[in-house]
Amino acid sequence: MERKRMSVIQSAEIRAQLSQRRGTNSGKIISIDQGENIASDQRKIGRRVVFTNGCFDLLHVGHVASLSEAASWGDLLIVGMNTDQSIRRLKGEARPVICQSDRAMMLAALECVDYVVPFDENTPLQLLHAIRPDVLAKGGSYSVDQIVGHEVVESYGGVVAVMGLLEGWSTTDLLQRIQQSTGTPLQITKAA
Repeated sequence: MERKRMSVIQSAEIRAQLSQRRGTNSGKIISIDQGENIASDQRKIGRRVVFTNGCFDLLHVGHVASLSEAASWGDLLIVGMNTDQSIRRLKGEARPVICQSDRAMMLAALECVDYVVPFDENTPLQLLHAIRPDVLAKGGSYSVDQIVGHEVVESYGGVVAVMGLLEGWSTTDLLQRIQQSTGTPLQITKAA
């Protein structure tokens, strides 16, 4: 009589597989608590979690290049995205140009982005404490010690990666070019 071999599948592995099979981008937009659980589950099955953050107002080729590079540092990319209220505090009442739900949907539509976590604070520190990424990736002309949260990630042995910067691509530059091409100041109105 032949014995059947049985194997045990961990719940973390099942959740990881289910999360990879989600068919809609809206399933990629999650809360901080969900991000914490997903990151923990992914690490349990040996996957490397990468985190980056930003406003991502007027998503452009510089953002896409940065996000693609960030994703290359690990197995799962979680993107922290400033909420509308957070951006207004940081950049003024005329921003963001694109509302929070639209920005989140555009980020979620990118193949290199696994999850998007909107956050209302001015910095991603709370998110970093919750998610505890293996890699904190940030694009631009920063040094490691200038990246918000570097000390959090380094405290538990994580890596801080400074990514390249695609010159000539920033939301501020893009808004200025639009304004110059029209010859009139941009009138930014808020969506209802």
